[in-house]
Amino acid sequence: MQKRFSGVVVPMVTPLNNDYTVDVDAVKKLVTLFAENNIHPLVLGTTGESSSIGATESLKLVEAAVRAKGNNQCIYAGLVGNQVFDVIERGNQYINLGADCVVATLPSYYKLIDSQITDFYTLLANKINGPVMMYNITATTHMSIPLHVVHQLHNHPNIWGLKDSERDEIRMKTCIENYGNDTNFSFFCGWGAQSYGSLKLGADGVVPSTGNYVPELYKKLYEAALNEDWDTCEKMQHETDEVAKTYQKDYILGESLAVLKYLMNKKGLCNKTMMPPLTTVE
Repeated sequence: MQKRFSGVVVPMVTPLNNDYTVDVDAVKKLVTLFAENNIHPLVLGTTGESSSIGATESLKLVEAAVRAKGNNQCIYAGLVGNQVFDVIERGNQYINLGADCVVATLPSYYKLIDSQITDFYTLLANKINGPVMMYNITATTHMSIPLHVVHQLHNHPNIWGLKDSERDEIRMKTCIENYGNDTNFSFFCGWGAQSYGSLKLGADGVVPSTGNYVPELYKKLYEAALNEDWDTCEKMQHETDEVAKTYQKDYILGESLAVLKYLMNKKGLCNKTMMPPLTTVE
């Protein structure tokens, strides 16, 4: 069953010039590279330094990604912020520019109770004029979207899925069991080390940051999953895990993103400049 949103979605780094403006040419290069590997970009996700990129450059980035979009490629745009009505306005701007879906994290300043989480996503879904996905990432929001809240929200006609980066196998399996056969709601595993495991269980897609650096390996991994060639899929998982160690092992999240850009710069894919407060690896 092919859902509206599925496949490999790479949380794309945000290529920056030395003056911290978006490098439009590098955006085109990356989006085109992803298209060649049947991969969709998520711009302004965690890997894209979304919390540090201002409105002007964010809009420039989404516009550049949409212009470079390939056939059958979806552009996902991340929504991160604590000012809810600004988030809604930005979401509508992204949709108007041609983004296929917006992917929203929880506001991260105040710890929210369940009803506030429900109200937040309901408000976004009611006010944004395009598909909305929930993005659960405890590493940055310091909150988890409870599964009963996800289940309540999945019935909203404008909430199309969940991208979940929480490292919890029971939670992952529960979501796949609950939504695997729901044609209007997709589950994306944002835990890179579980790409093979989640797809074998029936996840609709995976969101691996390592795909920025080795998109060709994720093309092979996902094609193997579609063909139910689980031996090859598992083999690709082991290969991508080894690549991930080169920029993740012994680094905290912000450091690892800088190392990832450094490695991508070595391949001629983008500049290694990071947006403050993160620092560039020299």
